[in-house]
Amino acid sequence: MDKTHQVLTASQVLVELERQEEGKMAGCEISRLTHALQAATRARRDGADDDWIIGALLHDIGGGLAPNNHDRFSAEVVRPFVREEVAWVVEHHGIFQVDLPAEQYAWDADAVDRYREHIFFQSCADFSARWDQTSLDPNYEHHPLASFASLVEEIFARPAFAAAYLLQGVAKGLPVPQGKNFVRFASR
Repeated sequence: MDKTHQVLTASQVLVELERQEEGKMAGCEISRLTHALQAATRARRDGADDDWIIGALLHDIGGGLAPNNHDRFSAEVVRPFVREEVAWVVEHHGIFQVDLPAEQYAWDADAVDRYREHIFFQSCADFSARWDQTSLDPNYEHHPLASFASLVEEIFARPAFAAAYLLQGVAKGLPVPQGKNFVRFASR
């Protein structure tokens, strides 16, 4: 791949995030950008590493173009640059959206149970419960997009698919926030 094109990836991602300020998410009082910023801010405040913060920021970036498979679309954006665990969580977080009927988005209602033994299952369940489903609050004070710009540039400057970043088969999980209670995923 042309390195010049990869250098542009970060700026294209930031432009797409800015575009997502337009309109509100279906059934919500906030925009897709606000949702992304809330999720990334929660990850940052919980002491998450850079991969988790980027995963939280970009987990729904495909929502406007691919509403029926936004999770898989979004995962393909981050997959070359973050560890396998984060890309897998972004790819599968949609099945944990308990507030939405699976049939509405053509999701497999039994997928949660099928993945229950997967190495990254708990990370995905925690991500969804702590950073995704909670980030629909019109009153939550989140960090601005500009505060994430340098991290976006840093992550997308990594060599694509470099083993040192992908860490295949490694489940680190989400950080446990100090002094906070959080809800674990419960089956539907």
